[in-house]
Amino acid sequence: MATPADEVKTHTFRKYKDGDHEVTRWGEQIFDGDRTHKCPTYVHQTPPCQGSCPSGEDIRGWLNIVRGIEKPADGMNWQEYAFRRSTQANPFPSVMGRVCPAPCQDGCNRNQVEDFVGINAVEQFIGDSALDAGLTFTAGADTGKKVAIIGGGPCGLSAAYQLRLKGHACTIFDDHEDLGGMMMYGIPGYRTPRDVLHGEMNRIINMGVETKLKTRVGEDITLKQLEKDFDAILFAIGAQSGRDLPVDNFSEASNCLSGVAFLAAFNEGRLKGVAGKVVVIGGGDTSIDVASVARRIGKITDVHENERPEHIILGQTAHDVAGVANREGAEVTLLSRHPVSNMTAAQHEINDASREGVEIINSIDPVAVIMGDNGRAKALRVRKLKWEGKNMTPIEDSEYDIDADLIVSAIGQTGNLKGMEAFGNDRGLIDADKNFQVPNKPGFFVAGDIVQPHLLTTVIGQASVAVESIDDYLKNEEAGKRPKVDVHHFDLLDKLRETHHEPAHFDPEGDIKVRGIDRGQHGTAEADFAIHNYEDRSAHQIISADKLFLGHFAHETRQVRTEDVPSSDEVLGHFEERMNALSEEDTVTEAKRCMSCGMCFECDNCIIYCPQDAVFKVKKEESTMGRYVATDYSKCIGCHICADVCPTGYIQMGLGE
Repeated sequence: MATPADEVKTHTFRKYKDGDHEVTRWGEQIFDGDRTHKCPTYVHQTPPCQGSCPSGEDIRGWLNIVRGIEKPADGMNWQEYAFRRSTQANPFPSVMGRVCPAPCQDGCNRNQVEDFVGINAVEQFIGDSALDAGLTFTAGADTGKKVAIIGGGPCGLSAAYQLRLKGHACTIFDDHEDLGGMMMYGIPGYRTPRDVLHGEMNRIINMGVETKLKTRVGEDITLKQLEKDFDAILFAIGAQSGRDLPVDNFSEASNCLSGVAFLAAFNEGRLKGVAGKVVVIGGGDTSIDVASVARRIGKITDVHENERPEHIILGQTAHDVAGVANREGAEVTLLSRHPVSNMTAAQHEINDASREGVEIINSIDPVAVIMGDNGRAKALRVRKLKWEGKNMTPIEDSEYDIDADLIVSAIGQTGNLKGMEAFGNDRGLIDADKNFQVPNKPGFFVAGDIVQPHLLTTVIGQASVAVESIDDYLKNEEAGKRPKVDVHHFDLLDKLRETHHEPAHFDPEGDIKVRGIDRGQHGTAEADFAIHNYEDRSAHQIISADKLFLGHFAHETRQVRTEDVPSSDEVLGHFEERMNALSEEDTVTEAKRCMSCGMCFECDNCIIYCPQDAVFKVKKEESTMGRYVATDYSKCIGCHICADVCPTGYIQMGLGE
């Protein structure tokens, strides 16, 4: 859950590779092409950014809106239009623009030119602009169906949003005082500002979502009662129970706790300081957050027994503000079994933690908790590890003890299924099929971390799929097979409808009418009931960089968000947001770096380089996104130059095969 690192990558694209010794002249290429039978067709494919996004956002779509290529619907500015496109898949653009580790950027084809597009920076701008403008969501027409959602975290809230769009009523049951789940209780406020988080959550609740807070299903209300009152039930309870460190004495020592419990105590306002040295074991985002929070809240000297951190974290008491007024900088050490380069936390977050004064020791393995006479841990015994590729071996005679007053395990999470044990598996989670139905339990669905702990963006995407399955169930329809590329796709037909260019009704009257022979037309080329020479493969294919004309793209430096990361001397009491959003101008500039992989972005290359003038612009009054150019096949000689110079891979020489 991080922003991208700020390193500048070198230009990597080469038009000619090692071993290329001959250059074919354009004239010869045209001559060879003249003998082919193929003509261009326009093929819509999924870009790798979207294919890498667990939420399935139409990233290319809203980037093209921000840059001005795809025009807004009637009476809407581009900021709102981009927001509407983004939130078809994910109702939390402000939050995710700040904390998502952005696998979309890892998959970005622009990495083959110089550096990825700053997708999450643009997403943050879209989300913040929508909050500033007070944009809202509108529920669909009421269907009379009711769904119970157990859990009000990112998965449950996303499911409520998608259900209300479809017109289904829903009630969220959550055992906390506030909604948000791990977004609220697991991520510190300096990473997800609470006004932003509440703004995006309230927008969903205001769609007509009923909430039952401080209500635990299985205790305050039974599952059997929910079955009576609702037409379907979705488990979205997350995984908010931390895993103990699997070493001797961890479970017995009172000052050995989970990272999830530590962060919850901090985010609830109860934990305001630590005591002595804090040792965190992990290597992922949660461990980084624990270590960074510990550095910020500092340590309390001369702490009373009932104010020790473990008592606060376990909910037995709470810190008094006056009692922590004289806190000092805490000594915090983070241990990882993996080398720093292989830690699961984003490198950016690791760098920030180091700057803030967290000591990171890598390639280290906990062996045992060393107990003191008072029943508390006094040290953690560890041993050094040697890595050879993916294989790890302990180094003999390398054990040593690290003094600790608080030991925090952040090595994984599991669910709390108290009162719902019948649905659990042997891992403390709930099984799901490919459509996120609970196997052999009709009417029960499950999504999110309770299936398998993962990223926030992952649980949001799962919620969307689960809601489609719930919708099928409520309609008494079979859940269909999910597409190979399971994301929220751009739909050209929807775009044509939006721009009042919907094709005419097709009423077949036999083969002659279809071919248009009786009207002297060239097949369907001049018909108004067909989308001519267009093929949608987006549900089946992700377009790779080798299908693009990378030579079109000049080196353009990424617009990088600045951050106010405190130094080790400044970190104590530093709870302000670190992330500085891009300006509107820089946001548009960054969006223009998008290569629009798999979709035309109106560069005119195909028109300029066609030697036969066969490729032409669609008339302005008929043009839409994805229908910018067409081909006159009476002029086309099959030279494939248009496909060669298409930067996005949108043109392919397939027609006629």
